[in-house]
Amino acid sequence: MVRQLVLSEPKQLVIEEYEDRQLEPKEVRLQTLYSGISAGTELTSYHGSSPHLNKRWDSGRRLFVASEGDGVRYPVRDLGYEEVGQVVECGPDVTELAEGQLVYGPWGHRTHHIADEEFVRQRLLPSDLDPVLGIFAHIGATALNGVHDANIRIGETVAIFGLGVVGQIVAQLAKRSGAYVVGIDLYDKRLSLATDLKAIDLAINASDGSAAEQIKDITNKRGADVSIEVTGATRALNEAIRATAYASRVVAMGFYQGEATGLFLGEEFHHSRINVVCSQISGVAPEASYRWNRIRLYQTIMRLQAEGVLSLKPLITHMFPFDQATEAFHTIVQQPAETLQVVIDFTQPIRN
Repeated sequence: MVRQLVLSEPKQLVIEEYEDRQLEPKEVRLQTLYSGISAGTELTSYHGSSPHLNKRWDSGRRLFVASEGDGVRYPVRDLGYEEVGQVVECGPDVTELAEGQLVYGPWGHRTHHIADEEFVRQRLLPSDLDPVLGIFAHIGATALNGVHDANIRIGETVAIFGLGVVGQIVAQLAKRSGAYVVGIDLYDKRLSLATDLKAIDLAINASDGSAAEQIKDITNKRGADVSIEVTGATRALNEAIRATAYASRVVAMGFYQGEATGLFLGEEFHHSRINVVCSQISGVAPEASYRWNRIRLYQTIMRLQAEGVLSLKPLITHMFPFDQATEAFHTIVQQPAETLQVVIDFTQPIRN
């Protein structure tokens, strides 16, 4: 029996059950151990603000168009993309895998998942890595892709707007790339954590005046060589543009929903020739596409954790058993200053 977390309507979560099917010869069955909750993408579905819920994505033309009933609607059954699990059954033609092996990958908040052998073979967890750290494969790959898109040079000043989970990983990666890193956030706990993890050199609380003006002051009026916006708030994107040096780059990693407010494109963007580039996991920079893909990003994040280059376990602030998933989402929404990575723990017994 498979149990799956489903969003039946905005802010309403239920657990559905269904019988799992038999394996095909080259498939394996995974039992989920841990599943991370994304405080960005998943919450857009939770709140009903995702454009996929009121428009239709035309993949052929890469356009959102008016929906006439064929867009994504509730219930939403594809919640979750930060999972780690264990092989519990192999099809008869599976030759390279064995029961007990640990696997990371996106398959949703569900107790079990069926995957083909190749999917699993490419996503085996390093043997010396704490299993719970497998949840960071996808979200870590998103962060790494953003740092690649930033084209950071050693010695540059990099301003990171937003130190949630993705921002924290971006900060660590930028610092390990030889940058002088400025972290900006509204919550002192996030700034302190990034400082303690040696991910940032300077912490700025966004409520203490203009971050852009402070960054201009510490860079001899030049501004950040690169700014990376990770909050998904268009006002923060505007401040990132203001903070950035003439003819330099802003990487927009946030998921911006609805109409943009507080974005003044006739000001610094126009007069400072700022290059704004979107970065998210659906694609890599064209010039790197021969060498980099999603699997390599995943595997690199796992390797960097195993080698101790990245320290991501401190980002996990809360763990809830699967049958308390509703409380987990409520905690993220109601206590943003106290939460970073929230994890659903499937190893704890599920009450009937």
